[in-house]
Amino acid sequence: MGFALLTGTVCKLKSIFLKPVQYVLPIGETSIPLNDYLGKVIVLKFCGQICCLNCHQKIKKSYSQGYCFSCSQKLARCDLCIVRPEKCHYHLGTCREPEWAANHCFIPHIVYLANTSDFKIGITRATQIPTRWIDQGASQALPILRVKNRYRSGLIEVKLKEKVNDKTNWRKMLMSEGENLDLFAKKEQLLNELQLDDDIELMVEKVTELHYPVLEYPTHVTSLNLEKTLQIEGTLLGIKGQYLLLDVGVINIRNLSGYVISVGLR
Repeated sequence: MGFALLTGTVCKLKSIFLKPVQYVLPIGETSIPLNDYLGKVIVLKFCGQICCLNCHQKIKKSYSQGYCFSCSQKLARCDLCIVRPEKCHYHLGTCREPEWAANHCFIPHIVYLANTSDFKIGITRATQIPTRWIDQGASQALPILRVKNRYRSGLIEVKLKEKVNDKTNWRKMLMSEGENLDLFAKKEQLLNELQLDDDIELMVEKVTELHYPVLEYPTHVTSLNLEKTLQIEGTLLGIKGQYLLLDVGVINIRNLSGYVISVGLR
């Protein structure tokens, strides 16, 4: 395999908001500064082991991006309401982790517009800006509303996604830097669809532009699966969102959360 940098359990890419974004791959107890390896041949090898990110038990299959089945059923972060916050059931007394919810759901949330593969509506905790935008590979982003909790932001998102997509065409997002869109004009259009209640704060912000460390974008996107091929080797051409762009295809690192892999250079 050549010079092995590290072997350990992988977590989602961490990022630092600079121009371009600086990426770090957490692996085991240490990290790899990925920007340093642009243009170099990287080897990723699956060691055949997966560990739950919560209980750390060895598992055969990962659920909810890094958890064993048992933890995926008892952790609030794995519940359906995380993906669809309008389904929040805290008020029914059935929240899986009320204390966790108090720290993650019942805090200010931002409704935002982003430019990923096109206009996209989204929500995130106020503390997760701009990390959330980077994770989605947005080239532009604009906060539009601040609300008091996740449930409230989810209700607004449901209303607005009748006019703007809440999904990203990830293949299109990975194929270019993206053309600039008029987020302000789209914001005004969307606000006309809403009645702003007293608990909704209209935000007046500038558009944030994000730039990614990419030497070359792919002309077509081939998705790589480390669990099927066990070893992937290719030149690192870029990093965007949670994806490594290699000359042989792209791989979503977040999907490998909990996997034990070896990372090396040729």
